Amino acid sequence: MPSTVIRHFWYDADTRAMDVLFVSGRRYRYHDVPEETYREMRQAFSKGEFFNANIRDRYRHTRED
Repeated sequence: MPSTVIRHFWYDADTRAMDVLFVSGRRYRYHDVPEETYREMRQAFSKGEFFNANIRDRYRHTRED
Protein backbone atom coordinates (compact mmCIF):
# COMPACT_ATOMS: atom_id res chain seq x y z
CA MET A 1 0.00 0.00 0.00
CA PRO A 2 1.47 3.40 -0.91
CA SER A 3 2.14 5.61 2.09
CA THR A 4 0.56 9.01 2.40
CA VAL A 5 3.49 10.21 4.53
CA ILE A 6 6.59 8.37 3.31
CA ARG A 7 7.61 8.77 -0.31
CA HIS A 8 10.64 6.47 -0.24
CA PHE A 9 13.09 4.84 2.15
CA TRP A 10 16.32 2.93 1.71
CA TYR A 11 18.94 1.25 3.86
CA ASP A 12 22.74 1.05 3.92
CA ALA A 13 23.78 -2.18 5.65
CA ASP A 14 27.42 -1.08 5.94
CA THR A 15 26.56 1.96 8.06
CA ARG A 16 23.24 0.66 9.47
CA ALA A 17 21.62 3.90 8.31
CA MET A 18 18.10 4.18 6.97
CA ASP A 19 17.13 7.25 4.97
CA VAL A 20 13.50 8.24 4.87
CA LEU A 21 12.14 10.72 2.33
CA PHE A 22 8.77 12.12 3.33
CA VAL A 23 6.14 13.44 0.94
CA SER A 24 6.89 16.90 2.37
CA GLY A 25 10.31 16.65 0.70
CA ARG A 26 12.21 16.39 3.97
CA ARG A 27 14.75 13.62 4.27
CA TYR A 28 16.06 12.16 7.50
CA ARG A 29 18.77 9.61 8.24
CA TYR A 30 18.11 7.22 11.11
CA HIS A 31 21.29 5.82 12.63
CA ASP A 32 22.08 2.32 13.96
CA VAL A 33 18.88 0.80 12.61
CA PRO A 34 19.06 -3.01 12.54
CA GLU A 35 18.66 -4.50 9.09
CA GLU A 36 15.82 -6.64 10.41
CA THR A 37 13.86 -3.48 11.28
CA TYR A 38 14.34 -2.22 7.72
CA ARG A 39 13.14 -5.56 6.32
CA GLU A 40 10.10 -5.51 8.60
CA MET A 41 9.22 -2.01 7.39
CA ARG A 42 9.46 -3.19 3.77
CA GLN A 43 6.96 -5.94 4.59
CA ALA A 44 4.62 -3.75 6.64
CA PHE A 45 1.19 -3.02 5.18
CA SER A 46 1.32 0.56 6.47
CA LYS A 47 4.80 2.03 6.20
CA GLY A 48 3.84 5.17 8.12
CA GLU A 49 2.27 3.21 10.96
CA PHE A 50 5.30 0.92 11.20
CA PHE A 51 7.64 3.92 11.10
CA ASN A 52 5.78 5.69 13.90
CA ALA A 53 5.67 2.61 16.12
CA ASN A 54 9.16 1.24 15.52
CA ILE A 55 11.56 3.89 14.22
CA ARG A 56 10.46 7.42 15.01
CA ASP A 57 11.68 8.51 18.45
CA ARG A 58 13.62 5.23 18.85
CA TYR A 59 16.71 5.94 16.77
CA ARG A 60 18.99 8.95 16.62
CA HIS A 61 18.36 10.88 13.43
CA THR A 62 19.72 13.78 11.43
CA ARG A 63 18.02 15.89 8.82
CA GLU A 64 19.60 15.55 5.39
CA ASP A 65 19.20 18.55 3.09
